Amino acid sequence: MRVIKIGGNELDNPAFVTSLANSLKQLQEPAVLVHGGGKIIDTLQQQLGITPVKANGLRVTDAASLPPTLMVLSGLVNKKLTAGLIQSGIDAIGLSGVDGGLLRCSKLKAAGIDLGFVGSIEEVRVEILENLTGGGLLPVISPMSLGYDGQIMNVNADQAAAAIAAALNADMLDFISNVSGVVAQGQLLPTLSRSRAEALIQDGTIHSGMLPKIQAAFDALEVGVSRVRIVDLDGFAHHAGTILTYATQPIQAQFKAEVLQ
Repeated sequence: MRVIKIGGNELDNPAFVTSLANSLKQLQEPAVLVHGGGKIIDTLQQQLGITPVKANGLRVTDAASLPPTLMVLSGLVNKKLTAGLIQSGIDAIGLSGVDGGLLRCSKLKAAGIDLGFVGSIEEVRVEILENLTGGGLLPVISPMSLGYDGQIMNVNADQAAAAIAAALNADMLDFISNVSGVVAQGQLLPTLSRSRAEALIQDGTIHSGMLPKIQAAFDALEVGVSRVRIVDLDGFAHHAGTILTYATQPIQAQFKAEVLQ
């Protein structure tokens, strides 16, 4: 089983979706696709007069921000992506973590800041995904998830992908975004250990949206996902990117709210 997470920056580009579909057709194993949608959420929030706020790459989702986040992730982005994949010959089915109670979560606790309606995945109903992939379908998952009290919560898509990969005992977890991998001093790192990642966080090389991606990647390795890679779409097709390697040191990051410009 393979879990693939794609960022939201390219999802409004039909050429990206077509290229993604072509790469997916080359896979030999069943796959699950998890998507973000941050840029589109930012745009809608700003149109609604809501200032987007993040804390170390995690979106602060208060009562005003939750509806547009849900609309974008589980509506516009999920259905446009699913439609584009189907049009490109992929038998895709779009759903969210809410559907069927696929992803159940508790409130995410971050040091020093209240992220609002942001969850941390506690349970994944793997039988839903196994039934879908066993039937030849590609699940396309929005990370909006269901709290145990019935509250719909926003979950960072990187963290959702890591939780799904761990629950499925995935052989590979790919984080596909608009960056070729982890770059330090102008060079793409072919591999990255946890201790090296810690140093790159401390010196500011790894920051913003890359922080939750790196943390989620090492969390997935720690609970048994065989391989994790950070890559762009071209690197995905050509077996490039940065492969993360397991080490025991925990990654520490100070949460600091920042207003997105």
